[in-house]
Amino acid sequence: MGCGSCSTGGGCAPSGCKSNGSCLTGGCQKMEVHDWLANLDMPANYVPFQVVEVKFKGARKEFFLNNDNIYLEIGELVAVEGATGGYDIGHISLTGELVRMQMKRRKTPLDQVTRKIYRKASETDVEKWKSAKAKEWETMHKARTLALDLHLSMKISDVDYQGDKTKATFFYTAEGRVDFRELIKKMAETFRIRIEMRQIGMRQEAGRLGGIGSCGRELCCSTWLTNFKTVSTAAARYQNLSLNTLKLAGQCGKLKCCLNYELDTYLDALKDIPDRIDSLQTEVGVARHQKTDIFKKLMWFSYANQEDWIPLKVDRVKEIMAMNKKGEKPSNLKDEAVELKKTAIVEKVHDYENVVGQDSLTRLDDRSKNKNNRNKNNNRNDRNPNRNQPGPNQQARSNAPKQQPQRAKDPNAVTKPGQQQKSANPTQQNSPKPANRNNRNRNKNRNKNRSADGATEKPASE
Repeated sequence: MGCGSCSTGGGCAPSGCKSNGSCLTGGCQKMEVHDWLANLDMPANYVPFQVVEVKFKGARKEFFLNNDNIYLEIGELVAVEGATGGYDIGHISLTGELVRMQMKRRKTPLDQVTRKIYRKASETDVEKWKSAKAKEWETMHKARTLALDLHLSMKISDVDYQGDKTKATFFYTAEGRVDFRELIKKMAETFRIRIEMRQIGMRQEAGRLGGIGSCGRELCCSTWLTNFKTVSTAAARYQNLSLNTLKLAGQCGKLKCCLNYELDTYLDALKDIPDRIDSLQTEVGVARHQKTDIFKKLMWFSYANQEDWIPLKVDRVKEIMAMNKKGEKPSNLKDEAVELKKTAIVEKVHDYENVVGQDSLTRLDDRSKNKNNRNKNNNRNDRNPNRNQPGPNQQARSNAPKQQPQRAKDPNAVTKPGQQQKSANPTQQNSPKPANRNNRNRNKNRNKNRSADGATEKPASE
C-alpha cells in the first residue's frame, strides 16, 4: 500500500519502506518498476534520456520532458505542466534508459511527449498540494449528493485534485451514457474550480480504490495488472468450477481476472480428454458420465439406480466410444475399474510428554490457599510471640479439675413456671456462671417476689 506522500492513501509504517510517510524511494508505490540499471556505470560520453516518467494519484503515470537537465531521483516531488493549464505535483517513478523501454511497451512515440517538468517541488508547492488532497474526500461526498438530487444513474467513485487547486477530475461509473451538464454547473458553483468528468469501467474503479481479494492478498488490478482481458464463464467450465456468480465475481462485480491465469494449462490438458461425452453403452446398461479429473486423466461413470462411481482411464473411454460407434458393447465397466490408491492416515507421534492431562486444572488452587493460611499464621505469631505460650495461671487452670457450683435445695422454696423452664434446659444447668451474674439474678428474683406479694395484699386490705 502507498504512504501519505505517495497520495495513494493508507500508511507505509506497517509495510513498504517503513519511513513513516516520507517514502522518497518509491518502494511502496502502485505499479512500481524496479530500476535494474540504477547501479550500473554508464560510459563517459553517455547523455541521459531526457524523458522522465512521473506518477500521480492511483496508477496514473505520464511522460514529461526534462529539457533543463534537472538532476532527479526516483521518489522526488516535481512540479510539471498540467494538461489544461496550470501545474501539477507528482513523484518521479522512473528515469534513464528504462523510460525508453516503457515508452516502447506502451506504444508512445517520442513526438507525443510535449509537456515538460518545471522544477522540483518547493515547500509552498507541497503544502498547497497536501491541502488539495485533503479536500478530495469531502468534495466526492458533496458531488454524490448533487448527483442524487438530480436523479442521475451514476456513481462517483474518486476525485483527483490538481496540484495548484484549480482543477478537479471526477471519476464515475455508469451502465450507459449520462447527461451531466446540469451536474457540472452545480459543481462549478459549489467548488469554484474547473470540472472534468471521466467515465471508467468497473475493473478500473476497483484498481483505483484497491482492496483485498478472496485469496487474502491485494487486488491484482491495484498492484501489477494493467491490461484487462475479457473473462467469460467458459474459463470456469474448462476448469470444472461451479458456476456460482458469488464465488466467481470479484469486488468489481465482474468475473475474476485470475480465472484466465491457469486457463492455458487446462486447455493443454484437455486436448487428450474426449469432449462432449455423456454416456457409454454397455451390456449391463447405460453408464452416465459424472466427473473428470483433468490432470490424473480419469473419468467417472455410474449406472442408473446405483450410487457407486466407476473410475476409468481416458484411453479406455476412447476405446469404448469407438466400440459403441461400431455397435459393440463391453460387458461391464466394473470389471475394468481402476484401483485408486487409498491414502493411509498416519497418526502423528508427538515427541513431547502431555503433562497437562496428568494433573487437574485446579492443582495450583489448594497450594495457593495453604500458602496464604501459613502466611497469615506467621504474621500473627510475629505480632504476638507469647500468644501461643501458656502462662502460669493458665497452666494451673488447665490442670485443675473442673467443678460445677451446686446450689442448696430449699424444700419449702416455691418454683415459678419461668424458673422451671430455665432449669429444664440442660445446657443452662451444666454451664457454670460467674458469681457476679448469679448475684444479679438473685436480686432480680427478690424484687419480683416483693412486688408480687404487695400486689396480692392490696385487695385483702380493701
